[in-house]
Amino acid sequence: MPDSYEELFLKKIEDKSILVGVVGLGYVGLPLILSFAEAGFRVLGLDVDEEKIRRLNEGRGYIAHIKDERIKKVTDSGLMAVTTDFSRASEADALIICVPTPLSCYREPDLSFVTGTMNSLAPHLRPGQLLSLESTTYPGTTDEVLRPVIEGRGLAIGQDFFLVYSPEREDPANPSFETKSIPKVLGGATEACAKVGLALYGQVVNRMVPVSSTQAAELTKLLENIYRAVNIGLVNELKTVADSMGLDIFEVIHAAATKPFGFTPFYPGPGIGGHCIPIDPFYLTWKARAYGLHTRFIELAGEINQSMPRWVVDKLIQALNERGQAVKGAKILILGIAYKKNVDDMRESPSVEVMELLEDMGAVLSYNDPHVPVFPRMRRFYFDLHSVELTEETLGAADAVVMLTNHAAFDIPFIARHARLIIDTRGAFPAAGNVIKA
Repeated sequence: MPDSYEELFLKKIEDKSILVGVVGLGYVGLPLILSFAEAGFRVLGLDVDEEKIRRLNEGRGYIAHIKDERIKKVTDSGLMAVTTDFSRASEADALIICVPTPLSCYREPDLSFVTGTMNSLAPHLRPGQLLSLESTTYPGTTDEVLRPVIEGRGLAIGQDFFLVYSPEREDPANPSFETKSIPKVLGGATEACAKVGLALYGQVVNRMVPVSSTQAAELTKLLENIYRAVNIGLVNELKTVADSMGLDIFEVIHAAATKPFGFTPFYPGPGIGGHCIPIDPFYLTWKARAYGLHTRFIELAGEINQSMPRWVVDKLIQALNERGQAVKGAKILILGIAYKKNVDDMRESPSVEVMELLEDMGAVLSYNDPHVPVFPRMRRFYFDLHSVELTEETLGAADAVVMLTNHAAFDIPFIARHARLIIDTRGAFPAAGNVIKA
């Protein structure tokens, strides 16, 4: 009796003859494809960005925390091929989709990258393949959006084709965790789908966490990020309360964090950024409306977090007013424009919203970010600026220095000595006469 597609797939994993395809070579897809190649598997990378493909073929990267040495080692091994030619998807035994899932201008799910990818892959799907979606999305996406495309090709899910959802859990620039050490959740469209999916990912991840369905896996990812969004919203609101009382919220959080149980510290800032926290909660609120539900708690946290850039600007305006200066014409030096410390990722960065508000008020802007030497072109924002050097002269010339992203490279004592006024949104500076907590 011939082997089933399930048995053939598992054999290919065992003898490492399987070819793993990754679609979308960004902050999620690139470390994933490198991990499979480093584990000895042949890999195929697919991306529409010709510049990314060119750099990878030269053994060079484009994400700050993924070093060129790692990419070159994989490139030189001969295990990795990367291309913009999606017709080569038929060569892959596994196809893992790692494309963005942003919000529309109406703050509703924008699945255009997912649907566009599926349309590109559809003609090249064949029996015996596994398709995995890693992009964060609402419960039901894998079953409602991906499954019909596959079945439209005459393929039977769980028999001659396998479909799973396994959400990404990357934390760029976190030295404590990498792809291999972060437990990975996976839900299959059928038991057979889950079995082959767990076997595949288990080659590069130490611990797999199976759940009962693709929908359960999709909701798991949303819960993780909603948990963070809500708690960040809580401390951002408490920050405004503490400020009104003349208290330092960072001192209070550090003290509360000494409790060895029942408390997890979250820290306030100028807003929330990255591709997950500002976006993912709204995927669930949108889906919940289909069930006649209103996710008030989640939406309130979103409103609080979205109000933080304005609150920071108001603190700056107040501080300048107390010094007899208007924000119009004021020289404002921004420290950190990436969305989090020690990365070059600008997605949904609250720093950019602060900059837009200040520019609209007539401020003269400059910035320093050791990870973003030139301001990139973004979908919503653009400033014709480059990172200025932090010197006594540049700091002293600024009417205010606004700390928005606390990169480790910043010399805090040096900045504190030479800046006339510091608006600190990250609790990075000790209390001083020229420091305003925001």
